[in-house]
Amino acid sequence: MAAKVASNTNKVFQNHDDVHISFEDQQRINRFAKHNARMDDLKVELDMKKNDLKCVEEALEEIELFDEEEDIPFLIGEVFLSHKLGKTQELLAETKNQTLKEIASIEAKAKVIKAEMDELKAHLYQRFGSNISLESDD
Repeated sequence: MAAKVASNTNKVFQNHDDVHISFEDQQRINRFAKHNARMDDLKVELDMKKNDLKCVEEALEEIELFDEEEDIPFLIGEVFLSHKLGKTQELLAETKNQTLKEIASIEAKAKVIKAEMDELKAHLYQRFGSNISLESDD
């Protein structure tokens, strides 16, 4: 009975494919992991900027209904400043343009990182096959 347990235990701990990981391979894996974490950060940042853009667009639509003579509060930093309708629309348009530029910048960074990740992924899967998993859990 003890021999059976020992033989079953040996089967569990045996390694089928003994894969050697060189220093260069480890560097590629580390670089991929770093880029993967950066992509996650960029996704969060992009979602926040898109939400900001949506809020600015909604504000632009909403203030169209206001009277030209009304003072409209506009948040700059941590302070609300009151401006006439035209000035507020101008400030919102500038904010919208700046947000669009920031979104484009984030998407450009993500595209560069994604291209390098694809290259690293192809090399690592070619080298290690099914012994490595680089797919995200999303």
